[in-house]
Amino acid sequence: MIATVFALHIAGGTLALFAGLAAVCARKGSRLHRRAGLVFVLAMLTMAVTADILGVAIPGQQVNVLIGTFTIYLIGTAWLAAQHKTHPVAQAAALAVVLLLAIPFTILAVQLAIGATPLFHSSIPFEGPVLIAMYVFTALLLFATFADARLLLAGGISGRSRIERHLWRMCLGLTFAAGSAFTNGLPRVLPESVHIPLPLLFIPQFAAFLALVFWMVRVHFTFWYARILGGAG
Repeated sequence: MIATVFALHIAGGTLALFAGLAAVCARKGSRLHRRAGLVFVLAMLTMAVTADILGVAIPGQQVNVLIGTFTIYLIGTAWLAAQHKTHPVAQAAALAVVLLLAIPFTILAVQLAIGATPLFHSSIPFEGPVLIAMYVFTALLLFATFADARLLLAGGISGRSRIERHLWRMCLGLTFAAGSAFTNGLPRVLPESVHIPLPLLFIPQFAAFLALVFWMVRVHFTFWYARILGGAG
């Protein structure tokens, strides 16, 4: 069963990379963009759900359950942001989910910072890049919690803010997929005789992050988003 779930996890992640690339490159609001985006959402959800299952089934992977759930939250709220309707119940549920994720990650981050015993056991030591990743995830969760609380208090979201919410969450999901594939998964499946310098493995992840920065700057500092809202929405 674990082998089957692992195969689905890899298949979902691989499909998400190709669909995400197509969605990023396609004209926003076009038919290709919408279809590639839908495939990306379904593939990312498959990858994240199977990651949660593997995190529960394999010892020492509890943190991956939280990261997988955070990915589900990101992609789900990004998809909701692309819709034309306001979903107050879904928005309240999203805030509850991200808050439940932010609390243990914040506790873990504080414990790691002061050298206390971590809240979660991990088969991979919390040091080096892994430690940095924990702090980054904690910051992202706190930011997302603040954004969701603000959205709920405002009673919804529209215009530029809605496009920005959709873009940064989708692009961050693509960044997660690229990181999982190239900096985490690929080194484990390559033969020991094959060595790829670590900086090269980070290139796809950084490329996805740069796409996030590009689109956020373009949407926030130009009126490009008005054409999308006036056309395909």
